[in-house]
Amino acid sequence: MKPLFKKRTIVTGGAGFIGSNYLNYAVKKYPRELFINVDLLTYAADVRNVTVGKSKNYVFEKADICDSAAMSAIFEKYTPTHVIHFAAESHVDQSIADPSVCIRTNVDGTNKLLQLARDHKVERFHLISTDEVYGSLTKDDPPRTEDSPFNPRNPYSASKVSAELLLRAYTQTYGLPGVITRSSNNYGPNQDATKLIPKFITNLLEGKKVPLYATGENIRDWLYVGDDVHAIDLVFRKGRNGETYNIGGGEEYTNLEVTRALLKSLRKTEKEVEYVADRPGHDFRYALSNKKIEKEFGWKPKVRFADGIKKTILFYKKRLGHV
Repeated sequence: MKPLFKKRTIVTGGAGFIGSNYLNYAVKKYPRELFINVDLLTYAADVRNVTVGKSKNYVFEKADICDSAAMSAIFEKYTPTHVIHFAAESHVDQSIADPSVCIRTNVDGTNKLLQLARDHKVERFHLISTDEVYGSLTKDDPPRTEDSPFNPRNPYSASKVSAELLLRAYTQTYGLPGVITRSSNNYGPNQDATKLIPKFITNLLEGKKVPLYATGENIRDWLYVGDDVHAIDLVFRKGRNGETYNIGGGEEYTNLEVTRALLKSLRKTEKEVEYVADRPGHDFRYALSNKKIEKEFGWKPKVRFADGIKKTILFYKKRLGHV
């Protein structure tokens, strides 16, 4: 353990999409804090995502959050003061194919972390959640607020609701200080290629068709990952204990509109689109209200979708050797 650091934060899933973007931001911004990246390096993670690997206030531990012995050893080694829990099985299609996978990581893994956080008297446990816990909206529904009811409609979103309720229970029962953030659909650098935007960019760069569900009319609220990271950090440091904060992008587009934006940017035509059978239980629309986080911290997303897409395409061009 590095004893010189008064604040020591375990970041689970730090080699994944949002977790790595958070570490690349926070490790540089807070050089007097230690960040312990705990990641199993599954399909959605990549050590190349972390660009601060040589920093003195960063360490990496390869471990499964569901492995109680391994995680207990990490807690004993570093005696963390804080936890930010990004690690999750987040692929909805995979959760539909085998619900046990996401339940193991998102429910059992979260519970094991909460037990360790409680036993080690962690000062704050920050759970990263999702807009999917609110379920599907119609076109006319207002964006969901933090007080809107849960309505999970697939195994992934149900597992995230379960994780949230577990944290709430640990806060109420054991006094574990905790906060929750629910983010809308993130996009940007470091996202694994199973998700819509990186998958479509990759396919188009490699001359393959892009598989679009049904007619592409499903609507998502898009948020650039850099904006999400800033909001997460604000809540992590200033959020009120026991509270939940929505982090929405405020830019709603259908999947077809997103696809057309990618086609235009990459100078492709709609001949590259292959319409495929819809996902079972495919939620029609997600949208979040940012009123609470804006009122408390003055946070608003800064990166417009058109600009974020340009940054994202450039990232994948470089990673795939097309620049």
